[in-house]
Amino acid sequence: MWLDYGVALCQPDVFDQALAARAGELQDVKIRSCLSMKPRAVLEADPGGKHFHWLSWHFSGYDRRQHDAGIAHYIPLNLGEVPDYYRRFLEPVDIVVLKTCPADESGYFNFSAGNLWHRAVIESAKTVIVEVTRGLPYAHGEGNGVHVSEVDFVIEGDDAPGAELLNPPPSEADRAVARMIAAEVEDGACLQIGIGAMPNAVCKLLLESGVKDLGIHTEMLIDGLVELYQAGRVTGARKTLDPAKVVYTFALGSRSLYDAIDGNPDFRCNPVEYTNSPHMIMRNERVISINSTTQMDLQGQAASESDGHRHLTGTGGQLQFVRGAYASKGGKSFICLSSTYEKRGERRSRIVLDLTAGNIVTTPRSDVMYVVTEYGMVNLKGKSVAERARALIGLAHPDFREMLERQAHEHRLLAAR
Repeated sequence: MWLDYGVALCQPDVFDQALAARAGELQDVKIRSCLSMKPRAVLEADPGGKHFHWLSWHFSGYDRRQHDAGIAHYIPLNLGEVPDYYRRFLEPVDIVVLKTCPADESGYFNFSAGNLWHRAVIESAKTVIVEVTRGLPYAHGEGNGVHVSEVDFVIEGDDAPGAELLNPPPSEADRAVARMIAAEVEDGACLQIGIGAMPNAVCKLLLESGVKDLGIHTEMLIDGLVELYQAGRVTGARKTLDPAKVVYTFALGSRSLYDAIDGNPDFRCNPVEYTNSPHMIMRNERVISINSTTQMDLQGQAASESDGHRHLTGTGGQLQFVRGAYASKGGKSFICLSSTYEKRGERRSRIVLDLTAGNIVTTPRSDVMYVVTEYGMVNLKGKSVAERARALIGLAHPDFREMLERQAHEHRLLAAR
């Protein structure tokens, strides 16, 4: 059978534990999931993966460890297209189990801070189960819930609070990159900011700047964006699409983030095809898209989700927001990275001649706009291969520039000396 556990805060716990208790009597049960925020009982009860198969739309740290153990498998995507996959390409789901808020006065079980493709899964599913909890915030949004008339079974949950995701403190490289990006943000800009210390550092600097009337239309709602809202920097007054509203499709962060969105009509948790489709993103002007990558080659290909054949995270909405921001009037997309990283005690360059063998290209060279490291910023649009190589060498750590220039000459990215 095919089961669906939903995304992040919406993944069930009581059902998961009950299913794990039956592991020995089941086999070939396939479970789709995304961003597991805590250990999954079915996997802990089946370490060899003999009974349950775990398929994920985006890896968390826990999902990654299961992948390393040969148990979890990644499903390639553009995140905003997933509802369409369920409606057009995937066989019907046998059972969908989602953690929700208790039914409201109209009989709707709210999905909380995770709308995404849950409606599409429910439409596809043969059996719909909700696990109700009082531990999640109530989130306003288009289609953010399921009516009791569509539900086959209701399970009482454990009322545990939603899992928190805290960002690590920014490094000096993160702050340097953030300063350059923050300087590019104008009054009335509409923000999309991805996960990680570097994008969050941008929010901190925007708090200190004089920028005003910001809007938010994002995939993931993070603490940094909520802090901007609470400081009065976010009004959404200049947005064309959903003026005065903070629009997102899922939220992950601290308890204060969940408290801020709980019952707050200023925040709209909408389906992912609404938040992530480029033709929707571009309807707002001055869209600023800020995302991280882990490696970039000298032609501008951004590999943001794997380390060779070892999958780390996922494509998510990076490519869709890069394209949507570019198409927005006055829009800018930023791909940011630190110039180096440590691996097995050795410092290595994130800017390279060739991507690591097996690395997945998340954003093609033809789509990349601004690239930012702690050593500067460059816009690759309209640049030749040679101009790109020269510009990206200038963004690399000084200790690696001579080697990169030599390699670029040897492989004819730069003209022979």
